[in-house]
Amino acid sequence: MVRRIKRKGFINTEAAREFLNHLVAERHSLLLLVPLVLAFWAIERWVFAFSNWVPLVVAVWASLQYGSYQRALLAEDLTKKWKQNVFNASTITPLEHCQWLNKLLSEIWLNFMNKKLSLRFSSMVEKRLRQRRSRLIENIQLLEFSLGSCPPLLGLHGTCWSQSGEQKIMRLDFNWDTTDLSILLQAKLSKPFNRTARIVVNSLCIKGDILIRPTLEGRAMLYSFVSNPEVRIGVAFGGGGGQSLPATELPGVSSWLVKILTETLNKKMVEPRRGCFSLPATDLHKTAVGGIIYVTVVSGSNLHRSVLRGSPSRSSDIGDGSNGNSSNSGGSSSKDKPVQTFVEVELEQLSRRTEMRSGSNPAYQSTFNMILHDNTGTLKFNLYENNPGTVRNDSLASCEVKMKYVNDDSTMFWAVGSDNGVIAKHAEFCGQEIEMVVPFEGASSGELTVRLLLKEWHFSDGSHSLNSVNSSSLHSLDASSSLSSKTGRKIIVTVLSGKNLVSKDKTGKCEASVKLQYAKTIQKTKTVNSAECVWNQKFEFEELTGEEYLKVKCYREEMLGTDNIGTATLSLQGINNSEMHIWVPLEEVSSGEIELLIEAVSPEYNEADSSKGLIELVLVEARDLVAADLRGTSDPYVRVQYGEKKQRTKVIFKTLHPKWNQTMEFQDDGSSLELFVKDYNTLLPTSSIGNCVVEYQRLKPNETADKWIPLQGVLRGEIRVRVTRKVTEIPRRASADSGSPFNKALLLSNQMKQVMIKFQNLIDDGDLEGLAEALGELESLEDEQAEYLGQLQGEQTLLINKIKDLGKEILNSSPVQAPSHSPSPSMSGSYSRRSSTPM
Repeated sequence: MVRRIKRKGFINTEAAREFLNHLVAERHSLLLLVPLVLAFWAIERWVFAFSNWVPLVVAVWASLQYGSYQRALLAEDLTKKWKQNVFNASTITPLEHCQWLNKLLSEIWLNFMNKKLSLRFSSMVEKRLRQRRSRLIENIQLLEFSLGSCPPLLGLHGTCWSQSGEQKIMRLDFNWDTTDLSILLQAKLSKPFNRTARIVVNSLCIKGDILIRPTLEGRAMLYSFVSNPEVRIGVAFGGGGGQSLPATELPGVSSWLVKILTETLNKKMVEPRRGCFSLPATDLHKTAVGGIIYVTVVSGSNLHRSVLRGSPSRSSDIGDGSNGNSSNSGGSSSKDKPVQTFVEVELEQLSRRTEMRSGSNPAYQSTFNMILHDNTGTLKFNLYENNPGTVRNDSLASCEVKMKYVNDDSTMFWAVGSDNGVIAKHAEFCGQEIEMVVPFEGASSGELTVRLLLKEWHFSDGSHSLNSVNSSSLHSLDASSSLSSKTGRKIIVTVLSGKNLVSKDKTGKCEASVKLQYAKTIQKTKTVNSAECVWNQKFEFEELTGEEYLKVKCYREEMLGTDNIGTATLSLQGINNSEMHIWVPLEEVSSGEIELLIEAVSPEYNEADSSKGLIELVLVEARDLVAADLRGTSDPYVRVQYGEKKQRTKVIFKTLHPKWNQTMEFQDDGSSLELFVKDYNTLLPTSSIGNCVVEYQRLKPNETADKWIPLQGVLRGEIRVRVTRKVTEIPRRASADSGSPFNKALLLSNQMKQVMIKFQNLIDDGDLEGLAEALGELESLEDEQAEYLGQLQGEQTLLINKIKDLGKEILNSSPVQAPSHSPSPSMSGSYSRRSSTPM
């Protein structure tokens, strides 16, 4: 509650407004006033007049209420002071000096901490700079990033531990004032400069006090600044090629960098915002680049206008119209009505909102599919109240839940609890659902219950947490080359369908199309007009180094053009040679998802390999089929069409979960393999309960794919198939054979690089057992390399010998010998004339 401001000679309007709001909130005081006024009016009307006594009675009543209000304020102040005294009187260790810590940090900084932190922060800095570009800068690129040889100083004025409840907190000062940085940026300037310039960050100063809170029984610690730290950045400008600016300062660049750093610190690690440093028992050395999370907003509790942020000043304007019998005028009428609220969930640029619910303890029960484009993320929950009188909704309160990938393949979730405490949960594996009760910030009461399920993490090596497949690709999608050169791979994107798209059509239909953009290549689907948007169109892109994102835009066709009904940006880091099936939620709209099937295909797997073989299809089972009969079941069977050939399965009667386990074979000619699930009827025509297309062209020879395929054209239903490309003899090609010298040498080189990276990580972690194991891997690779070199030398020797033998045969070949019988007269004369010719 805001404190009163005392001014001599003036009425404190703020205190008066708070007192009136207090009276409105205390309904029983107003209810007591109403019968008193009626009683006085009756006495005044029929007994005797005492009009002069009414102001006195009202003044006495107001004085009593004001005294009660003052006592409540005093009690609140005393309670806060008591809590503060309890916190200050809790066990606090004496100040401990940290010269030993700073000495140790200076010894390990240059060879260990600097390299590790520079590698970790460089990608974060470059991404942040690109997201928050200055108007002066058209494009910016990070050329060099090193934190220098001067480490930050910790605890110059000492450190101490304190305790708040069961939470232990360490406080120490942080001072990093260095001029030994090596951060080089190359910027392409916009008009009117239209040139390039190099920006050099040569000094950095960050000062403040840090709080460290251990959590999850020591498996992690949360860190934050007590208040906004002092930030200074020194910038110099250098040449950038033939069309460069002189070494003069560009206006606003230094302040732009300071603003970015300050805002980043304030949003991520200034109380009550906290960063997290995890301490996993095992380190799998994976780099998470994104993930899929299901967010369920379960319910709210104690949602009252009087305690939520910003509500008292707007209480007289808020109404939901649910109780039509409330006819009293004034601020109390809206207070008597139940609050109608909804929750908006934000993750980066993506937002979704729940349905409207009424009451102080609403049950929302809304689940949303969210996409994360990093190994950390912040889920923000904004509570809004419906305001029927205006087009905007009133913001009541908000809270946040942060998440982070831990290197042992688990996930951490944490939030700010009551009295700035800590709420932390740990999901030990993907698919484990956790539930959190998070209080709203800035409110004396009010909580939100959410359930979070991290479905899967995606990693830079092409694997993901549910299917840890080692990437065999020769090129990585997270390449940092500044040139957009082709890697040789192809990105295959299949736009399958859409759901819950924004539509203005009364019939629920939407003439929608999808546009895909990868680098400068743009491709567009056809326009479909139906309630269930199904495209099933495949597009192919040449993979480029440095291009990590696929942009998806969905349009609705209108009479005067197209209307954007949602966009999305999908990270392609970690896409390997296996398929990735994903529902991408659309941003900038309230609903809508696009179903994509994405695959990166290496050049050694070509569609030409699909010729000459058999396609074996096993129809295993189906689930959640729609009911085609009045009794709520179906009699499903499957009709398979491969080119012009058709086959069908047996009928499974009276079930929505049939199991066929039936095998079919087709001669592989590259045709489309389509499945039509139908309901069998004896007299009436058969009705369709879904169809789908089985993609098999990208399978390697003799490889089997076992997958669930969603049925199209119906509300629900999936079918499980196993498809195999049976090839008796795999075609051998010199350019793409997996055993060719070029590919084998490149594969050995990549394996050696991976082992060396693993070595560096194990050295950094001091894992001696892991070093011994990695050393064995390195020795086996060296033996394999030596064997391969010997094989190459042997093949070289054989090739040289064959060339020599071929040369001898050519040199020793004699001219055509004359026949042994006597030549004919004509030939004899000709021969004699050639013989008698003088030499």
